[in-house]
Amino acid sequence: MSRYSLTKTRFKEGVWEGLISSEARDAPAPDVVVSLFDTPIRGASVAPVGESGQWLLEVPVPPEAIGDGVMTFLVADAVTEEVMGSFTMIGDDALAEDIRAEMALLRAELDMLKRAFRRHCLETS
Repeated sequence: MSRYSLTKTRFKEGVWEGLISSEARDAPAPDVVVSLFDTPIRGASVAPVGESGQWLLEVPVPPEAIGDGVMTFLVADAVTEEVMGSFTMIGDDALAEDIRAEMALLRAELDMLKRAFRRHCLETS
């Protein structure tokens, strides 16, 4: 298990931000590598936050990572190579298929409820 934990704080204007925490207050600043498809993402930065044992991670999402499909970014400790966390971006086609599947499921459940309600009405009248 990693000596650091990662919690997402926000994603705004193309920059993903997370809070890295360590239980040990005197822990050194983590050396972080962020990768997409095993390729390191340049520009990720780690800066201390007011409280000791906490750092702000900022990851600028590169333009080539924006598009159709599912993009999963891994955040790892560069020293131990342990994964601290990840974040995922889903674009266009992959999302559309997911929404269509959810809508089909909702329609099927609604049809089932309508049949059960009609049967209930017939039996109680």
